[in-house]
Amino acid sequence: MARHTVRVFGEAGLPPEGMERDDILATEIPVALVFNGISHAVMMATPEALDDFALGFALSEGILDRAEDCRGISVHAADGSAAQLPPGVPGVEVHLDISTRCFERLRHRRRSMAGRTGCGVCGVESFAALDLAPERLPARDWIERVDLALVLQAFSQLGARQVHNAQAGALHAAAWAGLDGQLAAVCEDVGRHNALDKLIGHLARAGRLGEPGFVLMSSRGSHELVRKCARVGLGALATISAPTATGVQVAELAGLRLWGLCRAPRGVLYAPGALQQR
Repeated sequence: MARHTVRVFGEAGLPPEGMERDDILATEIPVALVFNGISHAVMMATPEALDDFALGFALSEGILDRAEDCRGISVHAADGSAAQLPPGVPGVEVHLDISTRCFERLRHRRRSMAGRTGCGVCGVESFAALDLAPERLPARDWIERVDLALVLQAFSQLGARQVHNAQAGALHAAAWAGLDGQLAAVCEDVGRHNALDKLIGHLARAGRLGEPGFVLMSSRGSHELVRKCARVGLGALATISAPTATGVQVAELAGLRLWGLCRAPRGVLYAPGALQQR
């Protein structure tokens, strides 16, 4: 969080010329993700739980196959002058030591992408790199228990757990709930993708990615969020806003249960998930 002096207008009791106040703003800084000494991506992120963020990103983007492929994570302040950052803008490097197998695959992917014709979609360098058809999730015997009542029970707790957003009003949340409807973890970030990656990293560290439960997001259900969940084996996602058409298509292809527009007393089931045959 950062403090900034602002001038507020239009509140009851304020003079026409407004009034100066201190405001709290969410912080976003450039975060470089460095794999075995090679910088792979720079993301704008809220500088909290960056080790979880880096691990979650590596898993959800297919750089790592499992958490054990990461042998160590360290966080370092970047050299602002060397990185050509503007004065007052800090930067962070997160270094991940990953297995030789995963690193060689990453190097091959980077070489392959460098030679393709760019399509200009979502910052990737080819249509194939969008990866819109993730491997199908296995059927779960519990998936239908993620019903409207359970989803709304979990969402009813989310606002109180968004501590940073209550102060700054500019952060997304990704949360994990079990089949009891109780929130077990909440991660916040200025970016919805970052918040989800932080949650994935947190669950991976705790060995909980395979547990029954579902993800809640304070955002729309975009295809990127669906794809990230499916890639790491999370079987259900519920979002407070509507999904995109592509998000629903990816959920159907992946067998992911997708709820959207989850605002009590209503919710919409857009994709049922991979159901076990009876």
